[in-house]
Amino acid sequence: MGKGGGCVPSKKRQPPAAAPSSSSAEAAVPREAPEEELAKAASPTPAAAGRKLRLYIVFYSMYGHVESLAQRAAAGAGAVDGLEAVLRRVPETLPPEVLEKMQAPPKDPAVPVIASAAELQEADGVLFGFPTRYGSMAAQMKAFFDSTGSLWEAQKLAGKPAGFFVSTGTQGGGQETTAWTAITQLAHHGMLFVPIGYTFGSGMFNMDDIRGGSPYGAGVFAGDGSRQPSETELALAEHQGKYMASIVKKLAHHA
Repeated sequence: MGKGGGCVPSKKRQPPAAAPSSSSAEAAVPREAPEEELAKAASPTPAAAGRKLRLYIVFYSMYGHVESLAQRAAAGAGAVDGLEAVLRRVPETLPPEVLEKMQAPPKDPAVPVIASAAELQEADGVLFGFPTRYGSMAAQMKAFFDSTGSLWEAQKLAGKPAGFFVSTGTQGGGQETTAWTAITQLAHHGMLFVPIGYTFGSGMFNMDDIRGGSPYGAGVFAGDGSRQPSETELALAEHQGKYMASIVKKLAHHA
């Protein structure tokens, strides 16, 4: 057998080193997620702390479809007592000249760009909204998730509930897969994925009208960009905001 096969001990093998003391052994273990940090991250700030619970709605929207869903989700969340909806858009990664060629409208300055990923620590729950790119999230949202490394290292977002809402160009363009492929981002952060299931009731079964959305979350069909969200699609987004807010509140009260 080759070296390292392990059948006969090498005569040159050194005697095993003495077991390190408990203090030195602990120091040698790389820090991943101290239990006290996980406990802090997992516990939403109670309303008794002097502020409302915060549901962050963080989105990317190029043509305004996702933003329309975000606004209605915020309205739904804001209707829940003790809950505050906070709208934030992620930074744009395309240069202005490219956006102009793509005929993308200017962004609404009333919705601020999120200062940094660290701002997510202030959230008691998060809804992420984004359009699809070949069945997964747009690069702008992925770039934002890629900036959360320091939060991941310390597991600062562990235990926070989160969900998705999306926009696609066609009926088979990724209403489910766009959200489904995004779950990996939550898993690595230890976040709790909260789908809406069929809590929207009969509206989820309506076959008379074209409607985006799925059990994963609200959605809109944008077509070539000219189609605007229907009232049913907006109502589903509002329902998701209200439903997520109720989950955030329930978790906070049982923390």
